[in-house]
This record gives sequence, structure tokens and C-alpha cells, in this order.
Amino acid sequence: MKDEYTFTKFEKIVEKYPENISIVFLGKKFTYKKLQELINRFATGLTDFGVTKGDRVILFIGNSPQWIIANFAIQKIGAVVVPVSPIYTSQELKYMVNDAEVKTIICNDTNFGYVKAVDKECRFNKIIVTNVAELLPGWKKYIGLLFDKIPRGSVSKDSNVVMFGDVLKKYSPTPPKPDINPLKDLSHIMYTGGTTGFPKGVPGTHMSEVSYVNDVMNLFDGFIGKGSDTIIMINPLFHIMAKGFFIITGLNFGNRTVLMPFPHIDAVLKEIERYKAKWMLGVPALYRMILENDRLEQYNINSLQYCYCGGDVLPDEIFRRWRELTGNPIYQVYGSTEVGHLTYSRLDRMPNAKTVGSVIPSRKIKIVDETTLEEVKKGDVGELLVTSPFLVNRYWNKPEETKKSYIKINEETYYRMGDFVKLTEDNEIQFVERTADIIKYKAYRVSASEVEAVLQDHPTVVAACVVGVPDERVGERIKGIVVLKEDAKGVDAKELIKWCSQKLAPYKVPKYIEFRDMLPKSKVGKLLRREIRDEEKRKEKG
Repeated sequence: MKDEYTFTKFEKIVEKYPENISIVFLGKKFTYKKLQELINRFATGLTDFGVTKGDRVILFIGNSPQWIIANFAIQKIGAVVVPVSPIYTSQELKYMVNDAEVKTIICNDTNFGYVKAVDKECRFNKIIVTNVAELLPGWKKYIGLLFDKIPRGSVSKDSNVVMFGDVLKKYSPTPPKPDINPLKDLSHIMYTGGTTGFPKGVPGTHMSEVSYVNDVMNLFDGFIGKGSDTIIMINPLFHIMAKGFFIITGLNFGNRTVLMPFPHIDAVLKEIERYKAKWMLGVPALYRMILENDRLEQYNINSLQYCYCGGDVLPDEIFRRWRELTGNPIYQVYGSTEVGHLTYSRLDRMPNAKTVGSVIPSRKIKIVDETTLEEVKKGDVGELLVTSPFLVNRYWNKPEETKKSYIKINEETYYRMGDFVKLTEDNEIQFVERTADIIKYKAYRVSASEVEAVLQDHPTVVAACVVGVPDERVGERIKGIVVLKEDAKGVDAKELIKWCSQKLAPYKVPKYIEFRDMLPKSKVGKLLRREIRDEEKRKEKG
């Protein structure tokens, strides 16, 4: 168990394939040896800034070499990575900074303003700032800036502000080697939607991650090239599905990963063609955007062989059209922030579009009646429970949320996924329905309660209910249903949407607002969100 860490697996690959290309970003190539050097330099810098074992460090940046460098450097010195979406507002960021007691943050120049707003109240020891193109050659940056192709923001000087590139230049690649227990010491805290209106931090140890990584590597062995395949990574790395898939298919097999900063479809297709990508991960919306691209026929994407999909239900139509286009099926992956990767479609058989694959060995499941928690018969629908000896089985600083979501059965602690599924004859999981509390918009899990809490903070709103409206392009669009105070005047949907946009990341903001006199509630006053959700489904069907 001594070397069961993601970064030590990576270092073994560096020894084996030092001159192989590890990542390609906007045409810039990084060998495994060079990537290791940059990780070690950054780790040394973090140590000099006072970051030590157990300290939490927020990664507030998008897909880039800097994300990968910082993630591994933080873990290598025994600190804890807190990856968050780079489009979060200052209000969302402030909550997580306080909740995880963060004193060091790595951000983009484009979201630096949000960080400085938080810094005024929660003074950071160090703010490390980067630009998406900072590690590109000078001539590429010049052309990108000249033609306004590179987003950039204003950065104000302060004693606690330093540039990412300056850290890499200043420090030597000689970080300390702390004593880390892979089964006990945390490697990350990832935030997900909460049922009380606040995001929940999900802590994970080094083995939480390595356990499912090992499982999937064994599953792919014999199908994936070692040091010879190319992966295209489009999904955001701050999401557990993308991060795990990148580590598994790319780094841990010595392969080349083409990392996309933004999901621009023409750019994605061009990179697939240029680098002959063989592996891809996406969400249903991404596959649909590729299939419906007007210039699709101009690109040769025949190299794609193993394409996985996760984050939402895969429509039969997308599965069928993709196979007609490429000659290969779409495989599926399923999991959650709390349990990591849980199921994968096997590569030795044609996948079933209606199932999300088989449970990996390090995880164990039960499918139960949601009220009695008694196991249902095979083939019957029930709520999915998951356990593993490698999971932490609690939320960060959230004892009440922990009690709701984690239960003990025969001395084992299970996580309640909140998804309703059934087990097929082939022992694969077939998804039936998710809890009404979670809305799936594109690849994002949006907590209905979190959006409701923001709406209810508006001075004219008495009550609010938020549901997902089915949309084949994005999964579900977010709809808010509100009750206003009797004396409220001049408040319309536009104002409430603007209110939400000031306090929530763009993907969480409702697309529609409906006004009602009252909301359905149970005898004990609990909001019957599922009843409203069913209403919306009936409307969609006409």
C-alpha cells in the first residue's frame, strides 16, 4: 500500500516513457519528463508559501496544463486539492473557502476579480494567478492576444498575489516527501449540490481515487495501447468523471492526451483528426452537438474507437446515430462525487444503450425499497446504495447531510445515490429515474435546493420550487416556480433571473420563472417537488 497514490503511479510512467508526449494543449506538447519537472517545481513553491500536509488548496481554473500541474503538486506534498468550477461567483466561492478553511487559491486572471472580492473578507495567504495560455510559446500568446482569441482579465498587484509561471521559474524541482497514509490522509475535497441549499464537500483519500482507477485500468487492459494511444479530453477536469478518465486512459498508460480548454465543436473535431484520437469521454449533449455540426463531414474522425458517455441518460437516438457515423458504439460510465466511478460498459461486448455497465470490483451495491431499505428482487426498480472500504463515508462539516445520505446496513456504511435503477439479467445497471432534488443540465448536477435558497433570499419571494424541464439537447433546463408576497410590485421573471445570475454560476441559473399563488406541500409542510416535476412532464407530453 506504500505507493498507492496517483502521483507515484504517474512517476513510474515517467520512468518508463520519459520522452512520450503526456499532454497536448493548443498545439503545445509536454513530455512526461517535462510535466514531472513542472509538477515538482510547483510543489516546491507551494511548500515555500507555507502549504503543508492537510492544508486545503482551491483549484479555481479550467482545463489547462496548469490544472494538471497544480493538482499533482498539491497531492504530492500531502495537501488537499479542492477543485471547483472556474465560473463560480464570489458568493459561491466564499462559501467553499470558509467551509474548507482555505488559505491558498489558484485562479485564472479572468476570475481574479471574484477571488479578490473574497480576499477582502477571508484574507488568503497566497493567490496564484494564471492565464489559460500562460505556458504556451511567446509567439502563440502574442497571436492569440492580437486576434482576441485568448480570454484575459485584469490582475491587481498585492503582497499575496503571485503569477503561476513565476513560481515555475523561481523554484527547483525538489519538493519534500511527507509521510502520507493512502488509506487515511485526504487527497481531495470535491463540492456537490446539497439538499439544504448549500454545496456539500465530499472528502476523499488517496485510495478513494486509486481504487477505482485500478479497477478501470484492469478493465481496459488488452484494449488500450500502452504509450501509443491518444485520448481527447473535453469534459472539465474539476469533475470527478473527467479527472478519473484522464488519469486512467492517459497518464497511467503513458498515452497522449489532447486537452481542450473549451468545448468548441469545430476545434474538437479538428484535434481528433489531427492527432488521430482513439478514446473520448463526453456527455450526451456533446455527442449531440458533434452529430448536428454542419461541417461534420469535413473532418475525418474515423480514428475514434472507444467513446464513453456519462453525466446523464444516453438517448437511444444518439447511441444509434453515433454508431451509424463511426461504426463504433458509445460505451457508458456512471458514478457520483461521493462514490467515484461506479460502473463501466465492458469493451469485450456490444454495449446496451439502456444500461450504464457493470459495477467495478472495489464497489458493492444494493438495490432497495427507498422506504424500508429492504433489497428488491432482481429486475425490480429500487434505490441504489453503494459501499466500499475505500470511501470516507461522510460530508465535510455536514453531520445532518451525512445522516440523510449515509446509512448502516449490517455494519457496512452505504451511500444513498438517490437514483432509481434495476439490475438486468447480465448484472448491468439500468437507470430508471433520479431523485427530484437533482437536476442534470449538460454535465452538471444542479441542486434544486441551492437554487431555491437563492430565489427565496429575494425580498419579494415567499416560497420557491425549482425543477428540471426535459430537454433532449441539454438533459434538463432549470425552471423556477415562485410565490410572491401579496404587496410585491413590479417583480417579473427577468428580475429574478438577474438576481440568480448575480449569486450563482451560469449553469445553475433558471431559464424560466413561473408565478403561482401557492406550492403543493405535504401534511408536515414539506415541498412536494416531485409532484411539480410530474406536472412538467405531463405538459411536455401535451
